[in-house]
Amino acid sequence: MTKQEKQTIKEKIENDIILLTGQIKELEEKVKPISPDCGLGRLTRLEAMGEQHVNNKILDEARVRLTRLNNALQRIDKPMFGICIECEESIGVGRMSIRPESVRCVECANLL
Repeated sequence: MTKQEKQTIKEKIENDIILLTGQIKELEEKVKPISPDCGLGRLTRLEAMGEQHVNNKILDEARVRLTRLNNALQRIDKPMFGICIECEESIGVGRMSIRPESVRCVECANLL
């Protein structure tokens, strides 16, 4: 991987971290407990609770991805960045530019 490709990936990581941080703040507002005395009807309250459950799942996934992106940012200048942890082959630049937190190549990721 060239220095220019690494720089492009680093910028993507930094942008993704900023976007995810904003998304996490919004989701944290959406998953606040629904007050029992809230003036919602029975079905509307159940729908709101269902939506809250979905938002909790999205929030959990966003936090995991944020952690992985921060880890990738710390690894980006190390020689093993962009090398698959399974087969030790280079992870394609295309994959790294889409999912810069990837630690496995497409082939090894598909085996999981």
